[in-house]
Amino acid sequence: MPVSPEDHKLGTKAPHFKLQATNGKYYELNDFNDKKILCVIFMCNHCPYVIAVQQRINNIAKDYNGRSFALVGINSNDPETYPEDSFEEMKIRAGKQEYVFPYLFDGTQEIAKAYDAVCTPDIYLYDENRILRYRGRIDDNWKDESAVTRKELRLAIDALLVGNEIDFEIVPSMGCSIKWRQ
Repeated sequence: MPVSPEDHKLGTKAPHFKLQATNGKYYELNDFNDKKILCVIFMCNHCPYVIAVQQRINNIAKDYNGRSFALVGINSNDPETYPEDSFEEMKIRAGKQEYVFPYLFDGTQEIAKAYDAVCTPDIYLYDENRILRYRGRIDDNWKDESAVTRKELRLAIDALLVGNEIDFEIVPSMGCSIKWRQ
């Protein structure tokens, strides 16, 4: 059964955030106003789905650098239940993987709730008015990059960068559930 735009929350405005990144800086939604496209990805350190695609995420950030595009990762998992998702571990991961995008910590989980994030990775792509235009998967094979035949997130970014609508069926992202505080 196809997922409707309402199920994806397409057409909704990006909720504001102000969170600390692994580089020590704080970033908020308005910091990216100079970019036409903003990609927000809820991710974490321990999820096998994220681990499988973390370099693809980093490569997207690298490949679109210099264009009117920004990407941020947000970790909202409970670090008490999942210590590998702590802020200190995030710093290690960001360094080891050489992330070129801000990796933000949502310690209160308020931002994940505001976005209605459900899994890692959960991908949100916003236009210049910060209206949600895409909420789907990165590509058609999270487990094996060599088997990818369709790079949906890149297709969506490319369409929005030139002012086009996303004209293909959006398939939801798969991943681990966000680990909510008890």
